[in-house]
Amino acid sequence: MLNLNLIKKAEEVLLREVARKTDIIPAPNLVDGLDLYLKTENLQRTGSFKLRGAFYKMSLFSEEDKKRGVVACSAGNHAQGVALAASHFGIKATIFLPGAAPLSKIEATKRYGVDIKLSDGAYDDAYAEAVEYAKATGAVFLHPFDDEEVITGQGTVGLEITEQLPKPDAVVVPVGGGGLISGVAFAIKSLCPDCKVYGVQAAGADSMCRCYNHDSACAETKTATFADGIAVKKPGKLTSALCEKYVDGMVTVSDDEIATAILALMEKQKLVAEGAGAVSVAAVMFGKLPLEGKKVCAVVSGGNIDVNILSRVINRGLMSSGRLTNLTIELIDKPGQLKAVSALIADKGANVIRVRYFPGGENMDINGCFLDISMETRNFTHLTEIRGALTESGFKLCN
Repeated sequence: MLNLNLIKKAEEVLLREVARKTDIIPAPNLVDGLDLYLKTENLQRTGSFKLRGAFYKMSLFSEEDKKRGVVACSAGNHAQGVALAASHFGIKATIFLPGAAPLSKIEATKRYGVDIKLSDGAYDDAYAEAVEYAKATGAVFLHPFDDEEVITGQGTVGLEITEQLPKPDAVVVPVGGGGLISGVAFAIKSLCPDCKVYGVQAAGADSMCRCYNHDSACAETKTATFADGIAVKKPGKLTSALCEKYVDGMVTVSDDEIATAILALMEKQKLVAEGAGAVSVAAVMFGKLPLEGKKVCAVVSGGNIDVNILSRVINRGLMSSGRLTNLTIELIDKPGQLKAVSALIADKGANVIRVRYFPGGENMDINGCFLDISMETRNFTHLTEIRGALTESGFKLCN
């Protein structure tokens, strides 16, 4: 059973051997109306909290366990935690990753010298193959979340929060399979029973949220989110029970909201977060939880975002926050039209970054055309002002 003394022991092992006690930093510019702090596990070694549970679990291995070797499955972050721990303890490790895992996470895991095996599909498919491999070889299977020692290691995040941030009103935690929130919630409730603990999932991977809210469809769901670190089809039995007992609420956020949170963390806090790591901040930013006037800690659980998709995530965040938009205007093709449109947009303080011209269709006037304009704006209010000014000037907007 989970035990606060064991979490304290895990903290001693981790801080002595490998882990960083990551900072809690104030984030006054992210959300109005509450006192927000960030637990920066994206700055942990290997770029994620996952190192904590994997390392603590392997520190308890017997000599016989070490000789058998270890096998694990992961979307990437657990893989790196297991790989670093295996390297530290001199244990042979085999890691199964989904084929769709970001290349950056695959390559980072390889650098520790472990054996990598890629599986078709999502995390759960890699899990099935890893279990079969463990049975066939006798290696110790190290579960990424549904394991008491792993949860104990993750609980050190909650322990540090209580040490670094006196009397928080709420802690908001990303949720995939539930290992992090199980450990954090147990530690928080043991030391600060009045503090609320909330979980956040991506809307496209909401299996734990369904189970927590007693949805009959929670047994297994498909995953469709760029937040690969929490794209789990089926939550753990142990973690589901712990969430039921210690967690005060569970909500979801969309991929657009996650992208907006990633962008805000980069711009306002100078922090790089992956999709899974930013869901907690997204929930706070978009008012998904009752946090008005509260002292809140959001756990930024990881920062291993693939640079190949980062630009797309930034663009999505800009569009979702009304700062990057496309307008299509129906015009009569005659001299001065583009100049008039550009002058109006410039007068409103927006920045045109691309202009494209298209001839009109068969149902338009013979000299009709379309003007597609991409521009940078301050927010949705600014965009609404520009649209209104164009309409008042007689221009016909098509979107």
